[in-house]
Amino acid sequence: MSGSLNITAATVDPGLLDLPWALPLELWPEETIAALPKGISRHVVRFVNLSGYVVAIKETSAELAKREYDMLRTLQRLDIPCVDPVAVITNRTSATGEPLESVLVTRHLRFSLPYRAIYSQSLRPETATRLVDALAVLLVRLHVVGFFWGDVSLSNTLFRRDAGAFAAYLVDAETGQLYDGLSNGQRENDLEIARVNIAGELLDLQAGGRLDEDIDPVAISDGIVEKYRSLWKELTGTEVFDSSERWRINQRVERLNELGFDIEELAIRTDETGTQVRIQPKVVDAGHHSRRLLRLTGLDAQENQARRLLNDLDAYRLAFDKQDVDEEVVAHEWTARVFEPVIRAIPKELRGKLEPAEIFHQLLEHRWYLSQDSGRDVPLAEAMTSYIDTVLRHRRDEATIINPPTGTFTAPVDVLDDEDDWRSKV
Repeated sequence: MSGSLNITAATVDPGLLDLPWALPLELWPEETIAALPKGISRHVVRFVNLSGYVVAIKETSAELAKREYDMLRTLQRLDIPCVDPVAVITNRTSATGEPLESVLVTRHLRFSLPYRAIYSQSLRPETATRLVDALAVLLVRLHVVGFFWGDVSLSNTLFRRDAGAFAAYLVDAETGQLYDGLSNGQRENDLEIARVNIAGELLDLQAGGRLDEDIDPVAISDGIVEKYRSLWKELTGTEVFDSSERWRINQRVERLNELGFDIEELAIRTDETGTQVRIQPKVVDAGHHSRRLLRLTGLDAQENQARRLLNDLDAYRLAFDKQDVDEEVVAHEWTARVFEPVIRAIPKELRGKLEPAEIFHQLLEHRWYLSQDSGRDVPLAEAMTSYIDTVLRHRRDEATIINPPTGTFTAPVDVLDDEDDWRSKV
C-alpha cells in the first residue's frame, strides 16, 4: 500500500488499510472477493469482505468518486432509499509507482439483488411489472426532493423483496443533480431516460433467451410512465370539491397513507363564495407504515412488509379485545408472543434466505393457502413446518451471512399453538 493513499470517510474502518490497493481492482485476489451477484456497470466493481460486512468497490475518477460519495450522503439525509457510502480512496499507486484509479466504497445492501439475479431461468411478466413499479416509486421519491437522476435504469437499482412486491434502492448517483425543485421538463426527461433504458435492458434479456415469451419489453417499459404519472398526480395534484364534502380531505390523506406516504402539511384554500375547497399536499414523505411499525415494535421493515405486519398486529388486538389498551403495549406483546417466536424458530442455516419481515409475511401467505387447500384453519406451528420444508429450504440466500447470531432456538410448539387460537377468532 502506498504511503500517499488518501481515505475520505465519516468513520474510517481500519480494515480498509489491509486491502490490496496497489493492485488494479480487476486483479484483486479471489480470497478478498465476496461472491455476490452483480449488475451491469460501466466501471469495474468488486464485492469485498470487510470487518464482518460486505462492501462494493467501484473504480472511477477521484472527482466522480468524491461527488458521488457526497451525493449519496445527502440523499441518505433526505431519507431516500440508496446504498450507504463508506469511503473514497484516492492517490492509489501500483508497486511500480504507476497511478491507479480512485475508488468509491459503499456498503452492500443486505437481502438486495440486481434485477438480473431476481429470476433463475426467465423473467416472468408479473415480476418485470413489479420491478418497474418499484422503480417508478423510487423515481417519484427522488423527484419530490428535487433530485434529477439522469441515468434511470434497472441496472442502477437494487431491489429488495417487499411482501410480494419489490422495494427499489438507488445504487449509482454519478450523474445525479440535486435542485431546489424540478421542472416538468426535467421530470419528463428522467422519465424518458427510464423508459428507453428499461426497454433496452429487457430487449437484451430477450435476445439472450432469458425473458418470458409473453413479455413485451416496450409495453413493460411504457408501464413506468403510467405508474409514475398516476403516483405523482396523487402526491402533488390539486383537488377541488364542494365545501360540503370536507370528508374528502381525510379521504385524500388516507389514500396517500395507503401509498406509504405521510403528509407534513396540506394547503387548503376556499374560493371567494366559500362553496368550493381546493387542497394540495405541500410536503410528502414516504415510509408511513415503516415508521409506524418501527415506533411501535422497533422492527425495521420495507413499506409493504410493515403494512402486512401491522395488519397482523391489528388482528391480534381485535382478537384479544384490546382496542382500549395502549397501542404500544399491545405491540410489545404481539412482538414477544407472535413475531419473535416465529423468527427464532427458523433454523440457523436458513436465516440468510430472506429478511425476517419477509419470512413472516411469506409464512402468513403460506398458512392462508394451506388453509384454503385443506378446508380448515391450519395451526401456525404446522404451517411453519411446511413453509420451512417446502419453501424456505429451496430458496437461494439473498444475504451474505457473516458472523450470524450464535446459538439455535426452536420456538415451543405450545407458544405457536396459543397464537393460532386468536387467529381463528378473526
